[in-house]
Amino acid sequence: MNKIGFLVGGTAILAIGAMALRAPALGAEDVHVVPAPALDVKTATGPQTAVLSGGCFWGVQGVFEHVKGVTKVLAGYSGGEKSTADYETVSTGTTGHAESVQITYDPQQISYGKLLQIFFSVALDPTMKDAQGPDTGTQYRSEIFAANPEQQKVAAAYIAQLDAAHSFNAPIATRIDPLHGFYPAEAYHQDFLEKNPDYPYIVYNDLPKVEALKHLFPSIYTAQPHMTGIKS
Repeated sequence: MNKIGFLVGGTAILAIGAMALRAPALGAEDVHVVPAPALDVKTATGPQTAVLSGGCFWGVQGVFEHVKGVTKVLAGYSGGEKSTADYETVSTGTTGHAESVQITYDPQQISYGKLLQIFFSVALDPTMKDAQGPDTGTQYRSEIFAANPEQQKVAAAYIAQLDAAHSFNAPIATRIDPLHGFYPAEAYHQDFLEKNPDYPYIVYNDLPKVEALKHLFPSIYTAQPHMTGIKS
């Protein structure tokens, strides 16, 4: 059941199906920390970026906005052409885009591998193909968009490591592809979790992920989110 986004009088109205409202909340006790990657990107200088897709970008953005060392997280689209990077078109599932987040981070405080560990531990179920939670379609697929060969190598090695360790009850379905572009989503999608904590979809599907981050990664959790500052 997909979300439907539309604007009425300049206000974002996000409608969701009853399936999402009935989705069970995932508590911190239902998730676990997967092993850290044996291979990581060498420490770099200056801001770095990672682009990840793990279902609806509201929750993935919300998780990483609470990670120390992260300075900014944008919700957006990756995998398709710039001309089709808008919510209504991406929601058709025909554009090649996935709802994604672009994470800007300080590599002196947190590594690319640690971001992937958080991603697989609390942000999604990586065994689901073309779906996450109540949302279905290729736009909700799990994917790592590698910005360079080193990121691609680390991501591939990490998935192989987790599969070999049987960290999940099924093989990981997360794709890895080179990043060819990231296109920020509409303003009303940015910081949606923080701006709408009582929204039913957020309550049932996404706030539990933030709680899991706090519970499982207390040393890198920050209660004060790194919001984009974009006004909807």
